[in-house]
Amino acid sequence: MSCAKPRELIHAHLDGELDVVRSLEMEEHLRECTTCADEYGTLRSLRSALSVQDLSFKAPPSLHKRIRKALRVESKSEGSSWAIGWRWLSAAVPVAAVAVLALAVLPLLGRSGGDDRLIDELVSGHVRSLMVEHLTDVASSDKHTVKPWFDGKLDFSPAVVDLADYGFPLIGGRLDYVGGRPVAALAYGRHKHFINLFVWPSPAASADEEQATSRHGFTLIHWSAGGMTYWAVSDLNPAELGEFAGLVRERAVPPAATSG
Repeated sequence: MSCAKPRELIHAHLDGELDVVRSLEMEEHLRECTTCADEYGTLRSLRSALSVQDLSFKAPPSLHKRIRKALRVESKSEGSSWAIGWRWLSAAVPVAAVAVLALAVLPLLGRSGGDDRLIDELVSGHVRSLMVEHLTDVASSDKHTVKPWFDGKLDFSPAVVDLADYGFPLIGGRLDYVGGRPVAALAYGRHKHFINLFVWPSPAASADEEQATSRHGFTLIHWSAGGMTYWAVSDLNPAELGEFAGLVRERAVPPAATSG
């Protein structure tokens, strides 16, 4: 199957509208074509992001009534038939839905400062790593395997600690992109939950206290130490994630920034 047809069907496949044969063909194509697979993954992430409570808005029945009333008035003023009016309605409903979504999203974007945008990026990175099964680029519970893997890939060396004895086993690490720069993402487990620990150099060398926040059902804990910024993100409860953050702070060897 060439890329032309799958590109036309990728939305239908995402919405589960294809028959069995077409679905199997699409699955096979997505396994073989990285371009289409990346586009499919992006669409899945977008749909998931738009479904969160802060961005989800159910149009009230009164909106439908107002649209029908406006169309009836327009239909009478132009002498149009009800058939034309209903064709207008079918076209107007998607437009109204987009307008409602825009009205819900734009105020959120407008009030988002730098910190809010950074938090959204971190949550998106955490969710994306789970959705596309890309939690790690290097999968290992050995810190002596994970830490050297970052050599030459970043302009700094992140501290990697082994917390398996405390119930937070190391799963591995990967590269991510946050705040306009590549960062280290260390993955840890906690029962059936995952923790992403994002690390990158901090412009302020002094250490600061841990700060916790939440976004879209996820808990985030932030602190700086040893010239590095740390963000821990998970769906764990704040107490357990706070325990994890404390253990990292106690045991992380201050990483050294490298030239280049």
